[in-house]
Amino acid sequence: MGKQAKLELDGKTYILPVVVGSEGEHGVDISTLRQTSGLITLDDGYGNTGSCVSKITFIDGDKGILRYRGYPIEELAEKSTFIEAAYLIIYGELPTSAQLKRFSDLLTANEMLHESMKNHFATFPATAHPMAILSSMINAVSCYHPRLIEGYKADMFDVQAARLLSKVRTIAAFAYRVSRGLPAIYPKPSYKYTANFLHMMFSEPYQDYDLKPEVVRALDLIFLLHADHEQNCSTSTVRMIASSQANLFASAAGGVCALWGPLHGGANQAVIEMLEDIHRSGDDGSRFIAAAKDKNSGKRLMGFGHRVYKNYDPRAKIIKAQCDNLLKVLNISDPLLDIAKHLEEAALKDSYFVERKLYPNVDFYSGIIMRAIGIPKEMFTVIFAIGRMPGWIANYKEIVDHQGTRIYRPRQIYTGETERHFVSLNQRKSKA
Repeated sequence: MGKQAKLELDGKTYILPVVVGSEGEHGVDISTLRQTSGLITLDDGYGNTGSCVSKITFIDGDKGILRYRGYPIEELAEKSTFIEAAYLIIYGELPTSAQLKRFSDLLTANEMLHESMKNHFATFPATAHPMAILSSMINAVSCYHPRLIEGYKADMFDVQAARLLSKVRTIAAFAYRVSRGLPAIYPKPSYKYTANFLHMMFSEPYQDYDLKPEVVRALDLIFLLHADHEQNCSTSTVRMIASSQANLFASAAGGVCALWGPLHGGANQAVIEMLEDIHRSGDDGSRFIAAAKDKNSGKRLMGFGHRVYKNYDPRAKIIKAQCDNLLKVLNISDPLLDIAKHLEEAALKDSYFVERKLYPNVDFYSGIIMRAIGIPKEMFTVIFAIGRMPGWIANYKEIVDHQGTRIYRPRQIYTGETERHFVSLNQRKSKA
């Protein structure tokens, strides 16, 4: 018999099994608690609730560890690519040469959008946020593939996964072009995943975008570092939708909507907006650092610290080196980037931030990289969504592959009015 926990209430004892993960994590299994006792647990925001058992990603926030399918993020960032990591996350193992070629060929075969979809893009106003377009068009593209609407089909999964992962970058690039009043640029089969996205974003009909290797590598690394991150808000949303047996595209569109929230996917955009505010005030960052240490100032240092990592975000260490290299290669003169460097140096030396473990996180550096590349800040969360797609696909697959999955249905503790009876309109009195 494995480990057990005991819950005592009103003289009764309830035995609860303890689940132990492969990395030694312990969780009290309360799946039968309501059935045996009539009780439920209350965990506002699910901060202490394990919503599932998963084999995809492991995080140890205290030690600053992130692993995809057991592989340290540091090794993948150094030796792998986004597409290879995407295959690993979705299928559980690093691909062989033949498997990687087949996966890449599927991505190429599914990179085009149906030509009539251009009409859908044209109906959005120029002020439409790219995330609104992205979520809408992910759902729309599924309409052109009727078997998707039928739900999960094991024999079609490889094609469906490649179709979503490939088309999402085409949708994102088209959304950007429409927002700028620019003509759509079609993907090139000869380009690899990230290079093709940059081509569709920045090329013109008369001149191809200059694909600098350092720029391609920097964006590919951003995609890779965001490919999965355990049960965050958007991934949990994807699993919630998938549990209803909704199709892959509908589940991913829901993930986009969850990611859109400024408390989730908008952090790197908030970094740039903070830098813009500092620049407009005529500050080099020094006054802002001082204000950020004053609780009454209302100033907050964006892009520093992380809810999960109580140590240095392992992704931040990786992306910082890439950021420094890219800025050096591009030789960009940008006052906002100068302010960012000043904030980084000051915060890493200041005991106030060091003692509170408020280190620069991945959002701080990714925002700087994307600005240097020329990606506008309203597209930052879209870039995040493209990168996170493998994780959403993998989590969707875990749900549909598990035979015992029931539709997710959290409980609640009701705190409203107790039973009362209808009062006619002429007899009602205001409580004000």
